[in-house]
Amino acid sequence: MTSARRILIDANTTPFYHVINRCVRRAFLCGEDKLSGRSYEHRRGWIVDKIKALSAIFCIDICAYAVMSNHYHLVLKIDIEKAKSLTQKDIISRWCQITKGHAIATKYMNGDALIDGERMLLDALIVEWHERLSSISWFMRCLNEEIARKANREDECKGAFWEGRFKSQALLDEQALLACMMYVDLNPIRAGIADSLQSSDFTSIQERLNALSSNSVTPLSTQPPVDNTQPLPHKPLVKFDGATHLHQQTGIPFHFADYLELIDWTGRAIRHDKKGFIDNQRPKLLNELGIASDAWLLSAKEFRRQYSGISGRWDAMCAFKHKQGGKWCRGKSHSQALHPEQTNGLTLH
Repeated sequence: MTSARRILIDANTTPFYHVINRCVRRAFLCGEDKLSGRSYEHRRGWIVDKIKALSAIFCIDICAYAVMSNHYHLVLKIDIEKAKSLTQKDIISRWCQITKGHAIATKYMNGDALIDGERMLLDALIVEWHERLSSISWFMRCLNEEIARKANREDECKGAFWEGRFKSQALLDEQALLACMMYVDLNPIRAGIADSLQSSDFTSIQERLNALSSNSVTPLSTQPPVDNTQPLPHKPLVKFDGATHLHQQTGIPFHFADYLELIDWTGRAIRHDKKGFIDNQRPKLLNELGIASDAWLLSAKEFRRQYSGISGRWDAMCAFKHKQGGKWCRGKSHSQALHPEQTNGLTLH
């Protein structure tokens, strides 16, 4: 039985989540339909532009993304402190950028006096909208509905565009976040459609690399939409701040130079055409976290398969499932997978 998103996503336990959604049609989300010869590559830009625009409205940051031919991956961070800092007018202004809002809210924003009943209604609306602005479920709903409508108009058809509701994974510690971001950024290389990080189109690592070069042109993944509508403001990717603990920082708890070293090392190692991999040149992050090279490379290839709805140390996984009322979870703990010397059971009781 599937679980409600309010159970699977708990910002107080961890702000970091990996989400995946897949297209239901043979004609692909993006890519090229070999039967008809029609290209859908431009839809990748739709998705990247939309997640950036929604991130500027919601209290949700983008850590990593990869838009593939029939699915996409996101690593999201719920910005709890930003959500707490929003004023009533901030909440109304943000929510009205994605919906029509409410006549009472418009009246309040215009400075008109409200009677007691209107004030009570407005207070209830603000509480509801405030909660939604830090909800990954609402973020994904706004993203998927927009893309589905545009794709249906372009295809001149009706019906479901997505295979089902999005799937999510809670990332409970630094190792889980690192492994998941690496897994997402390396999707094109792992799938054999790119041979380098720089050529991995519509990924966050390509965007970050392009941003490093002062002479770089606008990367493919951030080009304006193909239509002529005015694009919404875009929010940049979450920065690497190098903090030592997942819950003691405002960004990603690693230094970007270390992340870049590790992802380059990992990308070369998982490519079948790369020979001469030297184990004693292990990246700094693997040494600092005490992760075995073979276990790390397996995680980079099969992160989604190894870990189901949760990824983290065994004690953190147990605490998360106990808090949510669950009795079991599928897959290994992250510490067990990346540290083979540790042995843990697979069932939480």
